[in-house]
Amino acid sequence: MRPTKIRGQGQRGVMLLEVLLAILIFSMGILAVVGMQATAIKSVTDSKYRSDAAFLTNKLLSQMWTDAGGIALYAYPGSGTVPAKLQNWITNAAKTGVNDLLPDAASNPPIVTVTGATASGAQVTIQVFWRMPEEKSKGLPPHNYTVTASVYTS
Repeated sequence: MRPTKIRGQGQRGVMLLEVLLAILIFSMGILAVVGMQATAIKSVTDSKYRSDAAFLTNKLLSQMWTDAGGIALYAYPGSGTVPAKLQNWITNAAKTGVNDLLPDAASNPPIVTVTGATASGAQVTIQVFWRMPEEKSKGLPPHNYTVTASVYTS
């Protein structure tokens, strides 16, 4: 008579179970990495638009510094006729295409407030707005970047 192996019967399929658990843990790790990548891309995009907004406001401020005597002509409440001194700047801010400076800036125009204007300068507040396409479709308010500066010649 041949002896039967009863001990080994309880161990069948354990290796398959271990492999399935390993695949499950590995898959959860991959999903976590993909989620982190998506969050990183969103953060980089947001910081890019914030730096573009800072670039635009600094560009306008430098233009105002060179023209401090006519600073009152830069005031723009965000609607109505665009002052001639802001025409090119607002056109650049609202450029659309492959390399948008600020998305949806055309429907969210900037606001330039000039207070205490004298012949030597004034206090200036510049607000720039933008909104991502997915935020627009959800009805979310636009992001904004605000700069306040004193622009005086002396």
